[in-house]
Amino acid sequence: MISMTGFAARRGVGLGYSWAWDLRSVNGKGLDLRLRVPDWIEGLEPAVRAELQKALTRGNVSLTLKLAQDGGAEEAAFRLNPHQLSAALVALAEVEEAAMAAGLTLRQPTAADVLTLRGVLDQSQQDHDTGPLRSAILADLPALLADFATMRRVEGTALAAVLTAQLDRIAALTADALREVASRTASQAATLREGLARVLAATDVVDETRLAQELALLAVKSDVTEELDRLTAHVAAARALVADPAPSGRKLDFLMQEFMREANTLCSKAQSLALTRIGLDLKTVIDQMREQVQNVE
Repeated sequence: MISMTGFAARRGVGLGYSWAWDLRSVNGKGLDLRLRVPDWIEGLEPAVRAELQKALTRGNVSLTLKLAQDGGAEEAAFRLNPHQLSAALVALAEVEEAAMAAGLTLRQPTAADVLTLRGVLDQSQQDHDTGPLRSAILADLPALLADFATMRRVEGTALAAVLTAQLDRIAALTADALREVASRTASQAATLREGLARVLAATDVVDETRLAQELALLAVKSDVTEELDRLTAHVAAARALVADPAPSGRKLDFLMQEFMREANTLCSKAQSLALTRIGLDLKTVIDQMREQVQNVE
């Protein structure tokens, strides 16, 4: 089992530069990648994005790459991007206007604040091919992803232990319900006789077809065998998914819906205080388990 929670960091040096990777993720319905990498290194961002998409299937993932130039390296040329600067100033003006309308006073941004906005200041290496630097940086990516995958597997192992304990609890409650059903066989027969008596008292003429229908309906309303059988099957299916090293979060999420459906039906058919309590305990455990499943890739 793999968790969607993970973190990895790595540092590298080469070609007059040093860099630091920061990769982290939390749970998400799909795969959401947020990358912050130097945009002046041609082809770096799409290459990093492609590798992440190969390695991951789900999660809100953020990756940051900070690059610093060594003192002895050739100085980089910085150029102001007039189009991005204009767009940034317009956006800042709109933000300030919205804040004033809401009765808020914002600190005036400095020139340094504006320059740090993405794209306002272009860093370019004139007469310098960024291809070798891109290759050197990307050579570090497999090790970063390996560290990241290791942490997600460790988190997944801990998560699997929690889910297994919850499945054990669901299995135990299902067994309790089966014993309760077996112990109330005699009282269930009495309940059917009482129901039959009410049907006969309500009419002077007994319609045998109607009588059979009413008895069948009473039996169905009180029989929870199918629900308990399905709960047992769901527990077995969930155990197999927990043990599967492949991503199984979506399948487990679907199973949680099926678990809850059976628990709700059990409560509605219970017709006994003991069985109702078991059904409510099942719903509590299933709800707790569903929260944990949200972290499974």
